Amino acid sequence: MVYATIAFGLFAAVTLAFSLGVVLARDVFHAALLLGGALTSVAVHYVMLQAEFIAAMQILVYVGGVLILVTFAVMLTRSDDTDDLEVSSG
Repeated sequence: MVYATIAFGLFAAVTLAFSLGVVLARDVFHAALLLGGALTSVAVHYVMLQAEFIAAMQILVYVGGVLILVTFAVMLTRSDDTDDLEVSSG
């Protein structure tokens, strides 16, 4: 029982650290990656509660679906900064 409490405290700290990283990250892509870590650690909490189906749905729907959608949206809408640095000779 002591090991379960230690594991819960450890993953609670990991979840809190990833969640704070999502809020405090300056880059949207890094925030999306940290969100994946936070959602995965929430799935670990579900496994610790012996709710494996909900943990699998957490991974498939949130990490697999929503996070990939956010990552693709960030990658496709990111502007290329090298075009702004070019100086036209005219």
